[in-house]
Amino acid sequence: MGEVDAAAMEPMWPEGASEEYVAARIGLAKAERTLRDQIEEVAAARRRMPAGLVLDDYTFAEGPADLGRPEPFRTTRLRELFGQHDTLVVYHLMFHPDDDEACPMCSLWVDGFQGVAHHLGQRTSFAVIAKAPLPKLRAWALRRGWDGLRLLSSHDTTFNADLHAERPNGDQRPMISVFTTEGDQVRHFYTLPANFLDDAQRGIDQLSPVWNILDLLPSGRGDWYAENHYAGRDRRA
Repeated sequence: MGEVDAAAMEPMWPEGASEEYVAARIGLAKAERTLRDQIEEVAAARRRMPAGLVLDDYTFAEGPADLGRPEPFRTTRLRELFGQHDTLVVYHLMFHPDDDEACPMCSLWVDGFQGVAHHLGQRTSFAVIAKAPLPKLRAWALRRGWDGLRLLSSHDTTFNADLHAERPNGDQRPMISVFTTEGDQVRHFYTLPANFLDDAQRGIDQLSPVWNILDLLPSGRGDWYAENHYAGRDRRA
C-alpha cells in the first residue's frame, strides 16, 4: 500500500478512536492488502500449472436429485459430471464406508458449498464424491439439507485411492480437486488437501467463511472444532 495515513484512507473505525488504535488499524490494513496480493499471486501461479494427467473415466453411483427419493440409482461417468462446462470441481467428502456419518469438518465445508452451488454453476460444474455407499451418503445429505448438490458414491472404485483421497489403510482424506475436459478426455488439474506437503493443517481454510469470520474475533478461532449434532444441524428428519 505504500505510505498511508488516516486522512488517505476510508475510515475503518468509529469517530473518536484513539491515535494508538488508528495507527494499529492502518498497519493492519497494509498487512491485509499484502495478504490479498499474495493470494492473487498464488492464484495466478495455479492457473499456470501445466496439463495434468489424463484420467480413467471412472463410474459412480448416483441417485435422484430429490434426496427424499431413495431410488432409482444409476451409474454416472466422470465425464458426464461436466455437463456443459469444461471444468469440474469435486469435493472429496471424508466418509468412510463403515461409518454412519461424514466427518464433522467435511460436513461443515459441504454446508457452505450447498449454499453457493447455484452461483458456482454459472462458471463450473460441482459435485461431492464420497467413498461411503450411496444410501449412507444420501441419508446423511438428507439430514444436513444438502438439496441441490450433486452427490455421488465412489464405493467399489479406485477413484479415492488413485486421487490420494484415501490412504493405504483406507482412511479418507478431505480435499478438493479440479478437473478439465478435452473432448471425451478428463484431465486432473489441481488438488488441494486439508494438509500441506509437510502435514501442516489448514490447507483448505479459505474455502469456508467460518474460519475467516472466527479469525476476526478478539479471541480468534481458538481450538473450536465443528460437530455434527449441535443445534440447527439436522435440517430434515
